[in-house]
Amino acid sequence: MGMRFAAGGREGWTRTILTAVGVGLGVALLLGAASVPELMERREDRSVARSAEDQFSGKKVDRSDSTVLQRDLTTDFRDMTVNGRVLRAEGSRPVLPPGLEKIPADGEMVVSPALRDLLDSSEGALLKERFGKYRVTGTIGDAGLIHPKELYYYAGSHALTPAKGGHRVAKFGYAQPGEPLDPLLVVLVVLACVVLLTPVIIFIGTAVRFGGDRRDRRLAALRLVGADAHTVRRIAAGESLSGALLGLAVGAIAFLGLRELFGMFDLTQVSAFPSDVVPLPGLALLILAAVPVTAVVVTLISLRAVSIEPLGVVRSSKPRRRRLWWRLVMPLLGLGILLAAGRVGGDMGPPVYAIGLGSTLTLVGLAALLPWLVEASVARLRGGGPVPWQLATRRLQLSSGTAARAVGGITVAVAGAVALQMMFGAMHDDFNRATDNDPGRAKLVVRADVGDGQLAERMIDKFRTTKGVKNVIGTVTTYAVRPGKMSADTLRPLTELTVASCANLRELARIGTCEDGDTFVVHTGNKRLNKWVDASARPGKQLDLNPVSWDEPGHRHVLWTLPADSRTVRARPDPGGEVHDGVYATPGAVDLSKLVDASTTAMVQVDPDVPDAEEYIRNTAAHVDPFLDVMTLHAVERDKQYATIHTGIQAGAMATMMLIAASMLVSMLEQLRERKRLLAALTAFGTRRGSMAWSVLWQTAIPVAIGLALAVAGGLGLGYVMVRMIQKSVTDWWMFVPLTVAGGVLVAVVTLLSLPPLWRMMRPEGLRTE
Repeated sequence: MGMRFAAGGREGWTRTILTAVGVGLGVALLLGAASVPELMERREDRSVARSAEDQFSGKKVDRSDSTVLQRDLTTDFRDMTVNGRVLRAEGSRPVLPPGLEKIPADGEMVVSPALRDLLDSSEGALLKERFGKYRVTGTIGDAGLIHPKELYYYAGSHALTPAKGGHRVAKFGYAQPGEPLDPLLVVLVVLACVVLLTPVIIFIGTAVRFGGDRRDRRLAALRLVGADAHTVRRIAAGESLSGALLGLAVGAIAFLGLRELFGMFDLTQVSAFPSDVVPLPGLALLILAAVPVTAVVVTLISLRAVSIEPLGVVRSSKPRRRRLWWRLVMPLLGLGILLAAGRVGGDMGPPVYAIGLGSTLTLVGLAALLPWLVEASVARLRGGGPVPWQLATRRLQLSSGTAARAVGGITVAVAGAVALQMMFGAMHDDFNRATDNDPGRAKLVVRADVGDGQLAERMIDKFRTTKGVKNVIGTVTTYAVRPGKMSADTLRPLTELTVASCANLRELARIGTCEDGDTFVVHTGNKRLNKWVDASARPGKQLDLNPVSWDEPGHRHVLWTLPADSRTVRARPDPGGEVHDGVYATPGAVDLSKLVDASTTAMVQVDPDVPDAEEYIRNTAAHVDPFLDVMTLHAVERDKQYATIHTGIQAGAMATMMLIAASMLVSMLEQLRERKRLLAALTAFGTRRGSMAWSVLWQTAIPVAIGLALAVAGGLGLGYVMVRMIQKSVTDWWMFVPLTVAGGVLVAVVTLLSLPPLWRMMRPEGLRTE
């Protein structure tokens, strides 16, 4: 009979559909959360499948008909990273990475669909110029990509050799040992899961109570015709169960539709193949079982506070006051569990279950405390004031529970967000390290693993004429050792030799006057290292410029005499924050062609006033030599695991906030529908529509203001306990301000969206009844 009521007539279907939409939104997000473990595992499998085993195992691979030379080449383009590899087949049957049908020939390139679209667009014109020497001949298959929006490529080049950084590969598919997650990050992940999912569960419990007032009046009529109390409870349970089951179907359909969007859009740089977004079977079954059970339990619990008699509903005359004690016990018990869980640090694993249970009880306790707090607050309001204010306060005094439940989700979300932000602030310095880099002196560092004087000059000349470049520091660096016989137990003195022009050497040391042909012995502030430099860099004595395998038979000596008039000077940090000691020489003092094992570096100062200056520089580097490594100097370095978790939490927070906004809109529409006849009657008696709209705004604003105040207090308390658990201190007690403002703006937007339905419900036609 309850299910027939749920599907009976326009009124029953409207109520059931609103419940199904509310439950369905929550179910869709829960199914998405249940898909995260499988998604991460499949992404890891895709990454492993294209990794070169021999590159990490250290095995020596002999050339064969199936081996391939490969080198990873990554480039940045604005705020995007383009990963890729250069390949060269060494035989007729080369091994293939997943997603390729053949190894690209010389000058050919196979790209991911996302990279192909970027290269073909006007936005990717500069990037297309960077890859100008390659012709796109194909697209990488899904098996070779981690996610559909990945920017990835495979390029073929006969110029790739072991000397150019090529690594011989005999097999693709190698699982690198994973790095264990830092205990602090484990705590952060557990808290984030609770914060993101608790509002969803609360809203599902709210959605199954849609239409409660009319349901209670209908059940009173059933009592009048002879149904007993147990019967009406079963009927109410069946009615809620019907909406919950339909909500499961709506949620499953919404989940299947939303997961297709993962492959089409790249929200917060998170995309996925739809086939990878699959809920874990155990969690999916738990959701399918828990939602209907929750609907029935919540309905039965809500009926305990209502006395349904044959002549009406007691709640309609005088509502019972809510009890406070158990509402206070839940958050206090949650905080107590967290305090008793101990500190996180050292080799002790974090108490995952205690963190999950304690934070859940705290947040759910805040949601339970809100209705009592709203009721107690509005009960103290007295008559008087503008008409909209009187209408709003009187409505809240008569029935504040529905309004409080509607803003429960935003209260829990803001409280959880405050706690998360306090955690992020406390552990920020652990995972974000300030470097000694000076991007103002040089933003990009271009390095070649060969010591080529002509290449160095070409790099410097090309970069200096590149658009957006202010200055270039170009150097050729190698190591030199002290020649001659040494005792068996003596470590042969070794020092660094840096060759550059006088202008560039001034960026690395305080050399004073300088002419081409000058040499210098460079010291730092470390006396022990200075002695080590002096042991090899002896003015008037020889140095061997070929330090590789010096004591082995057949070693080819490259002797060079350090001029006797070499001055000793003090080093200064380079733009990367490093201090280089050793021997500094100008090109006129050293024949660069004699350097056996050297590297060439150019540090490029960027003009910040030139748009895309860094992209022009990267293009120049690719034209000079496609195998040049281009690195960006950052003032702050962020831990990769921390950055990944931060991105994931941002994506989850966006999904949760969208759900909260949609749920609040559905809840508000349900409240307006419940009061449709009253709104129409007030309009018929001459109440202005503007007054009605303002009354709806005040009915939302008062619970929201109380809820946000509760969220700030609860969030600060939870955040303080969690920060104390990880043995940190709170860095900013005012970080709740922007979160509170964002919550208020969200509620205001939802309220404005509810005004058009309000205008329709205030028409005189609303007085009509069946």
